[in-house]
Amino acid sequence: MNSPNYKSDFVHVNGIRLHYLDWGGEGPTLIFLTGMGSSAYIFSKFAPRFNDKFRVLALTRRGHGDSDYPETGYDAHTLVEDIRQFMDALHVEKAVLVGHSLAGVELTHFAATYPQRVEKLVYLDALDDRRKERLIMEQNPLRNVQIKREESAPPRTLEEYIAIVKRDIPEFARIWSEVWDQEISHGTKVNDEGIYVDRMPAAIEKMMVENLINEYAPKKVEAIIPTLSFYPKKKRKLTDDYTDEQKAAYEKFHQDVIEPFFASMITEFQSRFPHSKVVVIPDGHHYCFMAQEDLVYEEMSKFLQDASA
Repeated sequence: MNSPNYKSDFVHVNGIRLHYLDWGGEGPTLIFLTGMGSSAYIFSKFAPRFNDKFRVLALTRRGHGDSDYPETGYDAHTLVEDIRQFMDALHVEKAVLVGHSLAGVELTHFAATYPQRVEKLVYLDALDDRRKERLIMEQNPLRNVQIKREESAPPRTLEEYIAIVKRDIPEFARIWSEVWDQEISHGTKVNDEGIYVDRMPAAIEKMMVENLINEYAPKKVEAIIPTLSFYPKKKRKLTDDYTDEQKAAYEKFHQDVIEPFFASMITEFQSRFPHSKVVVIPDGHHYCFMAQEDLVYEEMSKFLQDASA
C-alpha cells in the first residue's frame, strides 16, 4: 500500500498481548478503535490523514487480528481496561477516542469510567445501545431468505478467500480496496487442512454478541465531553437474486420500520449526549470512513480543530 509509514507493534497489558499501529505525528493523541471482526489495519488509509496535527494510533482489541485470543474478557469493563492500560503503556494521559461500529460500546463505557482520560469522542456509525436493533431486524421480511449460490471449493489461498467474501457480501465488494486485502490477511489463518478460515473463533464472536449487543446497557456519561457522531442512512441494495415481491416487501420494511428506527436512534443518542454534534450521511455506508472518506475526514477535522467543541 502507498499509505504513510506506520509502526506495527505490541503491548502487554491486562495479562494479554495487544497489537497496535502507530502513524506518529505531533500533538494530542488520536486513538482509533475498530468494529467487531476488524483489526487496526482497517484504518490504514483513513487514520494517517490526521497525523499532521495529532499523534495517531489504532488498537486491535483482544480476540481480533494479531492480538491475543484469550477465552474470556469480552465484556465492556474488561475491554475498557485493555484500552486504559494500553494508554498507560504508551504514556498517553488523555486522548481523542474514535470508534467504529461495536466500538461505540467501548467509547461510552470508557468515557463514563475514565472521563478525565478523554479529550473528545467520535462515533463512526457506532451504536452504543444495540438491544433494540435485534428486535427490529427480526421484522425483516428477508431474514430467512436463502440465496442459492454455487458451491465454492474451500479457499486454499488468500485470493480465493477474498473472492468468496466479495461474492457473499456485496456491501464490502462495492468499497473494496487494498485496505480490505490487508485487513483480511490479518483476520484469517490457515487451519490444519490448509484452508483459510476466520481467525476469530465462533465462541469469541458469540460472547461479544451476547455481552455487547444483546445485553449491554450504556453506562451514563456524567462528564460533558465534546462528541461527534456519524449516522449513515443505509439502505440495502438488493441484487437480482431476489424476486420483485421480496424487493417490494423489503422496501416497505425499510420505509415503515427502518426509517423511524433510524430517527429514534439519533433522538435517543442526543438525549444522552445533548452537547453532541450529529452528522447524517444520506445514502451512507456502515464503513463511512472508507465509502464517504472525504466527508467524514472534513467533518472530523473541523470538530477536532474547534477549540469550543
